[in-house]
Amino acid sequence: MIRASWTSESSVEATLELWASSLWEVKGRMRPLFTQDRVAASAGAFLDGLLGAERRKTGWMRAEAAGDPGPWRQQAVLGRGRWDADALRDVVRDYALETLADPDAVLVLDETGFLKQGKASCGVHRQYTGSAGKITNCQIGVFAAYVSRHGHAFIDRALYLPQTWTSDPARLAAAHVPKGTPFATKPGLALAMIERAMAAGVPFSWVAADTVYGVGDIEMALRRAGKGYVLGAKSDHPFNSWAGKPLVAGTAETIADGLAPSAWTRLSAGDGTKGARLYDWAYCELADLDGAAYDQTGVWTRGLLIRRSLSDGERAYFTTWCPAGTPIQILVSVEGRRWSIEDAFETAKTELGLAHNETRSWHGWHRHVSLVMMAFALLAVIRHHANAPPPKSRARPRRRAH
Repeated sequence: MIRASWTSESSVEATLELWASSLWEVKGRMRPLFTQDRVAASAGAFLDGLLGAERRKTGWMRAEAAGDPGPWRQQAVLGRGRWDADALRDVVRDYALETLADPDAVLVLDETGFLKQGKASCGVHRQYTGSAGKITNCQIGVFAAYVSRHGHAFIDRALYLPQTWTSDPARLAAAHVPKGTPFATKPGLALAMIERAMAAGVPFSWVAADTVYGVGDIEMALRRAGKGYVLGAKSDHPFNSWAGKPLVAGTAETIADGLAPSAWTRLSAGDGTKGARLYDWAYCELADLDGAAYDQTGVWTRGLLIRRSLSDGERAYFTTWCPAGTPIQILVSVEGRRWSIEDAFETAKTELGLAHNETRSWHGWHRHVSLVMMAFALLAVIRHHANAPPPKSRARPRRRAH
């Protein structure tokens, strides 16, 4: 069993019971996805392997943990078996939301790389990935994480296909990419995730993302949907104020250079592994706009949020959209939620085998990643329940002395 990464006052017996009942529950939710009992059993064993103590979650390692003579039974779950990975994605989302749902939640969008050798793995290409900090041979997956005061979990994912793939029909066919799959940019994939979340009734008030997703169609879609956002912007992105706001004009970097010392305030973006993540912040309100222009009610404010490191003065810039009167502390808190998806990537890769997919096909990637998402959601639900305060016991009424 994977090591626990939280503290709890629950007894060992209660925690083990919580693990067993939760694992039994998610396997039950997965069962309708499979037409055959043996495939469902293999998927359950696959999930057990992801949650196991082995550091590498390769086919042979998972098979050994399951007592199988070889990896073929579990490999069939990713390849030869017939089941819909998108249906599992939706099961994961609904399962996670039963515990984590909150109207003030933040939907965080980000990407991560999967280092690969060769040219056969679906979507592999020489491209930049922050996971390695350089251009290298890899796949890129775009993810959406649901982050609330109750915890966080992945609820959507998509494999990015570079144009070198979508313009090569033979290569697409060899990797079993569904016919008609068009080229989509990373922001395009993220926008589709936002739309799926809203169509499914996922409760959230904010979206946070880095500069890859910070401008364009995502901004307009969120305004029309009445969702606030804190999205990364490049240093040379132009900003201008109007409609009665203090004069601000120029690139984000130029505006930051011209701010008075009094414009900065020190705030925490949330707790990290070493305590509060403190930065200096500045917030420029650029315009108050009538929400009716976007089929919304009330007044909304467009702004520029700037973060400055205490150690080296490095700055980051964010374009914001929020109900008028929203204090800077709320915007800082929303931006700070982006850390949760970085934590999720690290946990999923180091403990749940997110990067240990050995298949080369489109279906193999989405099935593997969706099973890892289920394992991560299971951990999030267990963590929440294990850390919940015990119910208060009712005090027995005292008997009157006669």
